[in-house]
Amino acid sequence: MFKNYQLVIFRDHHGAYRKLRFRGWLFALMLAALAALVAGNFSLVKYYYNYKRMERELAEWEAKAQDQNAQLLSLADKIKSLETDLTRIRGFDAKLRQMVNLDQEPRDVAPGGSQDKDFDKKYLPLYRQEMFTRKLHQFLAELGDGTSLERVRQQELVTLLDVTGTRLAAMPTTWPVAGWISSPFGERTSPFTGKKEFHKGMDIAAPIGTPVVAPGEGVVTFAAETDDGGFGVVIDHQGALVSSYGHLRDVLVAKGQAVTRGQVIGHVGDSGQSTGPHLHYETRLGGVPVNPMRYILE
Repeated sequence: MFKNYQLVIFRDHHGAYRKLRFRGWLFALMLAALAALVAGNFSLVKYYYNYKRMERELAEWEAKAQDQNAQLLSLADKIKSLETDLTRIRGFDAKLRQMVNLDQEPRDVAPGGSQDKDFDKKYLPLYRQEMFTRKLHQFLAELGDGTSLERVRQQELVTLLDVTGTRLAAMPTTWPVAGWISSPFGERTSPFTGKKEFHKGMDIAAPIGTPVVAPGEGVVTFAAETDDGGFGVVIDHQGALVSSYGHLRDVLVAKGQAVTRGQVIGHVGDSGQSTGPHLHYETRLGGVPVNPMRYILE
């Protein structure tokens, strides 16, 4: 194999030719180089197809990961919505209990206590999916226990209402007028004297002529002109609870008349000692002014 070799190349049809002489070791070296080149090309082609396959698999895994993350985010949003609903239900329950003097102490309305309020901070980011799954199951268990507990508490409240004879329909649980609170219940600076005073109700600003409705069933005990020259209405809701409405433009009910929730009793005015069109709304329990927001459930 390492002898001398000759390569004859014929140039044309006239018989011209050319001889190339190769030593055996050079010929072997050329063959080895050719084999190495073929093997290298084969390895490159194999590497290229493996790279393309891995690239496709990576794209598929990324798509699956994005889909899982989207599902987890959607699930987290649903759970937060459930948590919000449960908080609203518990707040409604707490207000009802306060109205009937069953539970004066505020209760934590978040499932699992205040430690679960920062839901996003505790359960995200989503790359810690194993921890998220465990916490998710724990949260759902707590949510289920909280819902069951609320059913018992609601039944307890219904039983209490039946025993005490309290009628929810008679309580002033809705807004008497559509507007905005211009002066809340409690301490304030008097717009007339500039001194500190206790505001016994709350002022709800609204355009003149806006309907004023009864926020609960009751019997009208006053419907006439007030001492300050305005027009007012007082409704007895039973159980020593009364509500009053001042600065009305007119009065559409009469003393002794029974009214139902939502019935129009007058319209917003600017009568009497007033700084502008609004409704002065008060609730009194046993003759003592209480915050009307204690009863409003909407």
